[in-house]
Parts: sequence; structure tokens; C-alpha cells
Amino acid sequence: MDEFAITISLGSLMGVMARAYMLRSDYRQYPGYPHGYVTHLSLGFIASALGSVAIPAIVAKEYAAVTFLALAAEQFRNIRNMERESLSALEEAELVPRGHDYIEGIARVFEARNYLVMVTALITSTVYYLFRWPLASIFVGFVSILMTSFLMRGKILSDLAEVRVGKISFEGPLLKVGNIDIMNVGLPQMREKILSDALGVEIHPKDDNARSTLHNMGQRQAIAHVATSILGTKKDVDTPEFTPMVRKDIDTGAIALYCVPAEKDIESLLFAVRKVPILESAYRKPLKTKAGRMAAD
Repeated sequence: MDEFAITISLGSLMGVMARAYMLRSDYRQYPGYPHGYVTHLSLGFIASALGSVAIPAIVAKEYAAVTFLALAAEQFRNIRNMERESLSALEEAELVPRGHDYIEGIARVFEARNYLVMVTALITSTVYYLFRWPLASIFVGFVSILMTSFLMRGKILSDLAEVRVGKISFEGPLLKVGNIDIMNVGLPQMREKILSDALGVEIHPKDDNARSTLHNMGQRQAIAHVATSILGTKKDVDTPEFTPMVRKDIDTGAIALYCVPAEKDIESLLFAVRKVPILESAYRKPLKTKAGRMAAD
């Protein structure tokens, strides 16, 4: 078989395997249907083919073929728009929406995964072309897949904050989690139901960077959405009192989550909240600035 054909085949194979490895349906349930898997695997195949053909094109001095990489980058940017539009349309059916910041983060991830597929295919094909050893290129391809998994791993809430149980209580009609005010609940029967079924979580930032991040409304909405996605919620369209809420202590920067889950399991809720991803658009680092460090001292 032609050496270029083997180079492209091995690169494409490892690229598709990388995309399949990254294609997981989790609590977000997206993609959760066969057409979603087909779409992303097909785009992964295109990305891997483009990545694996780069070295043969350069060696053969077919420099025009390399320009397809630029076209691919433009196409993958359109993927972000496609994911954003799809998830925004799904928001209308969510009782506890993700929020625009969370949707934008998911869309960026789907775009970035195609670039990682291209890199995996490029590395695999380069190793084969240099050493003409299929096993070595496959091994390097698997290492690249593991590296893509590491690169796609962002920060989670437990990296920035301490998450602990918050006590649900009422001060008259005012619902509180610990010392943080949540909302007014007027009906006595609703207050009794909340005391019986609700759970509360307190989230205390570890530093000023974390406090600034938790101040972001998109990050708070993501916490509420993840918690109810995993444990369910008793909220319905006619029970606003059961709406999951995340409120802030204006003095300390700590936040509190209130929810009425379908499964009342505080340990599961704590675990879910600790694993909430830190949104790219919400992450702040005021301590990286001189003014921020001066204010913290």
C-alpha cells in the first residue's frame, strides 16, 4: 500500500477514536440521540482526515491542500453556532434552564474537540511518516487521546470553594439557608413542605478569585441546573416556591443553594455541587492584578 495512504489511514483512525472517546452523554444528556452521535462522529472524521493529510500534502509540495485547514477552522467555528442555537432552543423546555453562559461554554467545548481531533491525527500521521512503524504511531495516537482528555478537563467548583450542608430555616416568612436569605414564602403549607423536603448547600469561596467567580450569575445558574439535573426537582410550572435558587451573602461573598429535589439525598447533592464545572466566561482572577492584591491585603 502507498505510504501516504497508510499515513492518512492511521491518522484518520486515531482521530476518529479520539472523537469517539470524547463523545460522552452525561447529566446534560447532550448529545443524547443517535442523530447527535452521527453528526459529531462525522465531523470528527472530517477533522481527523484534514489533520492526517497535512504531512503528505507538505511532502508532496501540494501546498494548496494545506489551505483546507483554514477552511476547516471556519467550519468548526460554525459548529459552535450550531450547538449554541440547538441548546438555546432546548432552553424553552427546561424548568431550570442552563443559562446563556453555560450554553456558550458547551458550544466552545464542541468546537475545541474538533481541533484536538485534528492535532491527534496530525501527530499520529507525523510519527508514522518519520519512523514507518505502525505500532509506534498507534501508541503515540493513544497517548495523544489521553492528553486530549487531560486538556479538556477544566476547573470544578470544589477547586475554588468549600461546599457544605446548609440548614433550611424560616425567619417568619423569609426562607434562609444558613444565614443567607433566599426568598419570602407566604403560604404556611408551602413552608411546611419546604422544611420537610428541601435541601440547602452553602458554598464558601477560598479566595478573592473564587468570590469574584461565584458572583457571576451565569455560574450560579449553572450550579442550580446541575443540581436539579442530577437529583431532579419537585418544581412544576405552578409551584414557583420550589424553584431552585442560588443567593449570595453580600458581606462575605459566600453563596447558598436552595432546592427541593425529587431525591432527597444530601450527600449526592454535595457531590454534584462540588463537580459543577467552572464556566470559562465566569472565571475571574482579580488577585492577578496589583489593585486586587492590594485590596485583599
